[in-house]
Amino acid sequence: MTITSYFAKDLFQGQTIFITGGSSGINLGIARNFAAVGANLGIVGRSQAKLAAAADELRALGAQVSTHSADVRDYAALETAMARCREALGPIQTLICGAAGNFPCAAEQISPNGFKAVIDIDLLGTFHACRAAFAQLRETRGNILFISAGQAFMPYAFQAHVGAAKAGIDQMMQNLALEWGQFGIRCNSIAPGPIEGTEGVRRLVPEGGADRLKKMIPLGRFGTPDDIGQLSVFLASPLASYMTGARVVADGGQNLPGSGVWTQLIMAEMQ
Repeated sequence: MTITSYFAKDLFQGQTIFITGGSSGINLGIARNFAAVGANLGIVGRSQAKLAAAADELRALGAQVSTHSADVRDYAALETAMARCREALGPIQTLICGAAGNFPCAAEQISPNGFKAVIDIDLLGTFHACRAAFAQLRETRGNILFISAGQAFMPYAFQAHVGAAKAGIDQMMQNLALEWGQFGIRCNSIAPGPIEGTEGVRRLVPEGGADRLKKMIPLGRFGTPDDIGQLSVFLASPLASYMTGARVVADGGQNLPGSGVWTQLIMAEMQ
């Protein structure tokens, strides 16, 4: 199944989509789906090699691409990246706040610097992106998609730092939806479940635990980057024009029975 089986190839023709953390994983999957429906992409990452490879892939899909090496913790660098993206592609219509950091660690063992690093990348970096993009989004009456996680609303062992950051992102999303609706800016978040082939799964699903975890997901599988990419296109499209302030969970039902199975797997791995 491809997105163009359901959405017109020119749905986002001439529109600029700006994605933090856009050079790999879920966020690159989102970029691919927007490229397939005509969008141009501004992507930010910290690795020049990954940015170059992502840009080649997106250009092969017909997109114009503007790449920017920047750390979302550096507001000035992000502001500069967005200004240069505007010069290359035009004003931003959709901002995807996808840059994130994660590692499993017991709360009593995580260092203050480690906790702060996740908060700074996920939560502060998301605010930086929103604030830097505000003027362009106000001009285009655009929208913001925040990449959240099940940790925002479900406690997971060894994820206290991530849970705090993602819960903060979801709360900020709702605050911005409330405040920026007057400017025509919509704000929604997506909470993916485990997505195959991503760094998150490699770090967080213990070796040999994938099959057991899949059995506990009601739909019986991990997600794909396209699952999240296609949902992102829908939420940014006119089809979702009356949606704002919503968290959309796309996890195959993973969180419905709670985090117990994952907790058992990760505790066995960490001990």
